[in-house]
Amino acid sequence: MLEHNVLNVFGVMCVNSGDGSQQPQPPALMDIDAADEGREDEAGLESLAHTAHASTAHSSPPLAPLSSNNDNNDGLQSLYQTLFEDAPQGCLVTDDCGVIQMVNHAAAALLETPPEEIGGTTLFSYIQIEALSTMQAALAQLNQGHSMVELELTLKPGSQGARHLAISGRAVPSSTQVLAAVQWSLHDITPLKQREYSLQQRLQQGQVISSVVQRIRQSLDPHEILTNTVDEVKQALQADRALIYGFDAMQGAVVVAEAVTADYSPLLGTHMIQAGVNYLQSRYRTREAIALHDIDQADCAASLLTMLRQQQVKAAIALPILREDQLLGLLAVHQCQAVRHWQPFEVDLLHQLAEQVSIALQQSQLYQQSQQLNADLEEQVRKRTEQMERVLTYESMLKRITDKVRDSLDEAQILQAAVQELTIVMGLAGCNAALYDLDQNTSTILYEYTHTLPAFFGKVARMEDSPDLYRQLQQGNYFQFCSLYPNPARGRVAMLACPIFVDSSSQYGIEQAILGDLWLINHKDHVFNESEIRLAQQVANQCAIAIRQARLYRAAQVQVQELERLNQLKDQFLSTVSHELRTPISNVKMAVYMLKTTTSEAKRQQYLGILESELAREAELINDLLDLQRLEENAFPLNLEPIHLSQWILDVLNPFRTRTQESKQTVRVQCPARLRPIVSDGTLLKRVLAELLNNACKYTPKGATIELTVTQDQRATPAITRFTLRNQADIPHGELPHIFEKFYRVLQVDRYKHGGTGLGLALVKRLVEQLDGTIEAQSMDGWTTFTVTLPITLQAKTAETDSETLE
Repeated sequence: MLEHNVLNVFGVMCVNSGDGSQQPQPPALMDIDAADEGREDEAGLESLAHTAHASTAHSSPPLAPLSSNNDNNDGLQSLYQTLFEDAPQGCLVTDDCGVIQMVNHAAAALLETPPEEIGGTTLFSYIQIEALSTMQAALAQLNQGHSMVELELTLKPGSQGARHLAISGRAVPSSTQVLAAVQWSLHDITPLKQREYSLQQRLQQGQVISSVVQRIRQSLDPHEILTNTVDEVKQALQADRALIYGFDAMQGAVVVAEAVTADYSPLLGTHMIQAGVNYLQSRYRTREAIALHDIDQADCAASLLTMLRQQQVKAAIALPILREDQLLGLLAVHQCQAVRHWQPFEVDLLHQLAEQVSIALQQSQLYQQSQQLNADLEEQVRKRTEQMERVLTYESMLKRITDKVRDSLDEAQILQAAVQELTIVMGLAGCNAALYDLDQNTSTILYEYTHTLPAFFGKVARMEDSPDLYRQLQQGNYFQFCSLYPNPARGRVAMLACPIFVDSSSQYGIEQAILGDLWLINHKDHVFNESEIRLAQQVANQCAIAIRQARLYRAAQVQVQELERLNQLKDQFLSTVSHELRTPISNVKMAVYMLKTTTSEAKRQQYLGILESELAREAELINDLLDLQRLEENAFPLNLEPIHLSQWILDVLNPFRTRTQESKQTVRVQCPARLRPIVSDGTLLKRVLAELLNNACKYTPKGATIELTVTQDQRATPAITRFTLRNQADIPHGELPHIFEKFYRVLQVDRYKHGGTGLGLALVKRLVEQLDGTIEAQSMDGWTTFTVTLPITLQAKTAETDSETLE
C-alpha cells in the first residue's frame, strides 16, 4: 500500500515537445495498473510532486528524457521514490487525520524511529503534549480549505533531548476538492531555539542583577534586601529553595533569608553544622562555586551531605559572599524535587549577585548588632518585670490549689480546678489531665479546660502507640515539644507534659506510682520557660496528693462497706447455722423422748428414721464446712479416671427422678453418645452436678422445665467439655456477682423456706477450680443458666497434704 501511494504521488508523464523530443513533465497522479482511476487525484497531488522534485533538485542531476512506455514510467517512479527517500530535508505525507503514509530518511532521523516502524502511526504520537493542540488546529485549517499552514512544534525527548521543528504543511486535495493528503516539510530549528533561550537567559540575568542592585540602593533595611534577593534568585533559576547564610563568630552559619516553595520545610533561622562550616570555609578561599548536580553522587564532606539530605535537597549550588577576603555569608540554591545539572550562565549569575549581596550582608550585620544591643537592654528590663509579676501570680494560684487539696477529698473537683487555673493564669490555649489504667495500658483524658482548642475530653490513648513518650512519663520525667506534623483537630501546637507521680517510697496504699499526666498546650511557637515548668510540676504534685488522698478515702470507705457486709454475712451465717443446727437437734430430742415412751415397734422404727435423717443433715453441714476449708487450702486429692459421659450422666440424674416427678418438673438431657470420654475426678464432678441439680430442683416451680446439655469443643486449646444447666427461675441481676460467695443467700428468697447454709455454690465453685475448670451464671428472660467448662483431659495434681475423700 505504501509503495502504491509513492507511485501515485511521484508518478511521471512524458509529452512531445515542439522539436519532436520528449521532455519530462511535472509528475501527474497515475496508477500503473489503472490509469483512469489515477486521474481523479491528478490536480491535487501534482503540487506535492513539484515540492518533492524541488526539494531534491539541488542534490540530484537533471533528469534525462524518458519515453512514455510503461517501463520508462516505472523507472521514473523509482527515481522519484529514491529522490524522496534520500532528500536532505525531512518530508512526510499524512492523511487528513494525521496518520503517516510516507516518510523519508531525513524525517525518520528527526523522529528517531526507523522508517518501517513509522508507517501507520500518527504524527501526534511524536509531539509533546503541550504542542498537540497546535497540531490539531493546523489539520483543522487544512480540512477547512487552507492550502498551507506553518507552525513550530517540540518533539518528545529522544536520545539527544527534545527537538524543536519548524513545520510547513501543504494540502493535497482530490478532484472533488476534498483533502486527500498532506505533505509536511520538517526543519530542525533546535540550535536556533537554543541560541534564543541563551539570549533570554542572559537578558533575564541582567534584569535580576539590575533589580537587586536597585533595591540595595533604595532600601535602608538590609533584611528586606536579602529577602528580595533570594526571591529573585529562586524565581530566576526556577529552584525549590534559595537562601543566604550569614557567618558570625558567635553563632556560626545561620540562615538569614530564604525563599522556599510550600512543599518543603523552611530553614530560616537554622544553623549549619560546624563540620559543614569548616569544609565550606576551606573551599571558599578560592572563590569557587560548589555545584552538586546530584548529592548522592557528590564527592564532598559526609557531614555536609547528611545536612543536605535532612533538608530534602537533591541538587545544590553555593557561592561565597566575600568582602575584602572576609567570608560574610553564603548564597545557596537548592533543587529538592529532582537532580539538576547547573549551567555555566547560572553560576555566573550567582557570582554577580554574591558581589552585590556582600554589601547588603555587611550592612545587615552592623545594623543587627546595633539593634540587638538596644533590644537586649529593653528585653532584660521587660523580662525582669514580667518575671516578678509572674512569680506573684503563680504563687497565688498554687496557694489556691493547695487550699483546695487540704479542704476537699473530691478528686474531680480538685483536678478540674487545677487545669482551669493553669490555663487562665499561664495564658494557655488549653490544659487537660489524664489518668492511667496500667492494666489496660491506656490513658484517658478526664479533666479539661480550653480557650481556643477543640475539646478532647474522654479521649482514650493506647500507650503502646507512643511507647517512648509514656516510658518517660512513667519514669517521672517531664518534657516539652512541638508537633512536627499538624494534628487534624489542633494543628501544630507546643506542649508540655508533666507526670502526676507518687514517690514509690511514700505510696501509702496507692497501687501504682504513676497516676496520670498533665498536658499544657499553647501555640506552636511558644517555649515553656523554667518558671512555667516548675509551676506545672508543683501543680502536678498537688494533683498527685489529691488523687492519693481521694483514693485512700475511697479505699477506706470500701473497706468499711466490706466490713459491714462481712459482719452482716457473719450475723446471717450464725443465724442460719444456729437454725440449721437447732432444728435437727430439736427433732433428735423429740425422737429420743418418743422412743423412751412408745411401746409400738412401728413407731420406734419411725423415730429411729427421724434420728438417722437429722444426724445425716448435721453431718452434711459439717462435711460442707470441712470440704470447703480443705479446698481453700489446696489439700484435696484427685482421683483421675476415664468417664464415658453418655452413661455416666444418667447415673448422676437417677437420684433426682423421684423428686422431679413429685414436683411435676420436666428434665431434658442432651448428651450425645459420640462425645469423647473425659479424664477427670468422677466423684468431684458428680458432686458439682448434683449440687447444681439440687438447686435447680429446689428453685424451679412445679410444672417448669430443667435442661442439662453436654457439649465438647475439641478445637479449643486445650479441648474442653461444657455442662450447661438451665432452669426456669430468676436471680436478680445485682445478686449474680455474689452467689458464689460463702454463706451468701439471695435476700429475696425466704432463708428458711428451702433450708441450706449458703455454702453449696461456694463449694461448687471451689470444686470446679480444683478440676481446672470455670463456672459462670446468667439469669435473663425467666431462665437461670449455670455453665461449667472443664478440660477434656485433666492433668494429675499432687496435693500439699493428704486428706480424706469426699463422702
